[in-house]
Amino acid sequence: MATGETGFDDVSFDLVSVQYHALKAGHDYGQYVRDAENAGLNDVADFFREVMEADSQRAHRCHEFLAKLSGAQPANR
Repeated sequence: MATGETGFDDVSFDLVSVQYHALKAGHDYGQYVRDAENAGLNDVADFFREVMEADSQRAHRCHEFLAKLSGAQPANR
């Protein structure tokens, strides 16, 4: 594997980056859900929940790949 400017291989860095952004977005989406609910827009709140779940799954998948790359067993959800 090629090593990037960070000292980590590019694939690990990429996975960490995707995982971070998915988790960060998931945190933000909680506020979006509350905003939509407060506005009485339950269909929009449901949409934000769907997006939040997709990012949660994405972050978990990155975690599994990172564990595989490091030779560790991934933690259970």
